[in-house]
Amino acid sequence: MPAARPVHVSIKDYYGTILKGSADLKTSACCSTDTGLSPRIRAALANIDREVLNRFYGCGSPLPPLLDGCTVLDLGCGTGRDVYLAAQLVGPRGRVIGVDMTEEQLAVARRHLDGHMARFGFREANVVFHQGYMEDLAALGIADGSVDVVISNCVLNLAPDKRAVFGEIFRVLKSGGELYFADVFAGRRVPADLQDDPVLLGECLGGALYREDFRRLLRDLGCLDHRVTASRPIALDNPEVAARIGMVDFHSVTVRAFKLESLEDICEDYGQVAVYRGTIPDWPHYFDLDDHHRFFTGKPMLVCGNTAAMLQETRYQAHFQVQGDRSVHFGPFDCAPSASRLGGDQGVGGACC
Repeated sequence: MPAARPVHVSIKDYYGTILKGSADLKTSACCSTDTGLSPRIRAALANIDREVLNRFYGCGSPLPPLLDGCTVLDLGCGTGRDVYLAAQLVGPRGRVIGVDMTEEQLAVARRHLDGHMARFGFREANVVFHQGYMEDLAALGIADGSVDVVISNCVLNLAPDKRAVFGEIFRVLKSGGELYFADVFAGRRVPADLQDDPVLLGECLGGALYREDFRRLLRDLGCLDHRVTASRPIALDNPEVAARIGMVDFHSVTVRAFKLESLEDICEDYGQVAVYRGTIPDWPHYFDLDDHHRFFTGKPMLVCGNTAAMLQETRYQAHFQVQGDRSVHFGPFDCAPSASRLGGDQGVGGACC
């Protein structure tokens, strides 16, 4: 395993020795509300051992639908809560890879492996844990184009080299694969002298990406369009933390992005129409692609070229009927870019509202 950087050492110490459970956190940044969970995920959550749940530090529930048979990679898996949730969702034909750099966290995850597999009714484990760094997944033997879905829960902000992390994510994803993660984002750049503060870093604040820098980072890596599925403001209830970094507004945001070469940097209008078939489990009446695309079952809706690609060129394709192609262009599509909503408080409306 490559040598640890000072930031890695600080994070390992915070999550390996200082924090003994979620109650030790000083802010709500790394606390999941677990609201809006689907019945399938709620049922799966009830099968997770208490020790794993007590040492969970996520800020969302980044588990997209349609995982049966998929290979899922969880970056910063900690004690394995989301790994064991995903293990149930991918089923015995699927596989889940958990990666974390903190030995104490992984020790908890591995201790509960056999018990979880027995509870899930799997004859063979469909889970493997690796100790290593998100910046170098190749060192862990994770090959190019080998992963269907990458998930992460309030961890990518901790990486000192975020460009390397996201570069690795898009390297290991298959064409049409999905990145679906929850993390803390900042409404402005965090001052440089606060970025390496051990407490602020451990509380997922010091390393939070400014939302526009995140957009630029994905753009540079070839991902020209990402979507926000959920967002909530983070209250800095700890007076000492607020006194130090209260000038920055933070949001817990869930983001969806696909590895697709056909995406454009703005929404373009090709006169395409999408109809949701109502066939995604737990979504019989509508499906939310993001915070401004709600597809009602059976209702035709105009979509931009990027949205059409996300529905046609991914594992979601069987659940949508998309009419039209890109042979005729009608100019820009009247659709607010998702990047402008990152960290915002907009509600869900119709497609591209």
